[in-house]
Amino acid sequence: MPKPSVSEAAAHWEGTLFEGSGSASLETSKVATFDTNWKARTEAGAGTTNPEELLGAALASCYTMQLANGLAEDGHPATALDARAAVTFDLAKGGITQITLTIHGDVPGLTADEFREKARWAKDTCPVSTALKSVPKELRFE
Repeated sequence: MPKPSVSEAAAHWEGTLFEGSGSASLETSKVATFDTNWKARTEAGAGTTNPEELLGAALASCYTMQLANGLAEDGHPATALDARAAVTFDLAKGGITQITLTIHGDVPGLTADEFREKARWAKDTCPVSTALKSVPKELRFE
């Protein structure tokens, strides 16, 4: 059985919420650092990202991995899977209010109904999706 792994990301912020800005970095892989600011949370903006977009990327990638594995285990490996996660942020309602996953797959030998069933299973069982339901959070201070 594989050992548990820990993936790390980091964030830095300077200034007030509305006038400040920051960055989020993928610390384990070191493959990217993203600029962040409040405006990107409330208005679509090029060049900066926000927690919801990063969350959507995590969910969409985890979801396609889970679906690919489930399909292959059932004897129907996918040729291609494309997922999009639209994360709705509504400040008036307290923050993240909905995530809509959209999936398109090329899976030879599978009917549309069989694909939908497996896609629903993957939505309910991928690790990021289950983590969003309820994961204990630990806070440490340095």
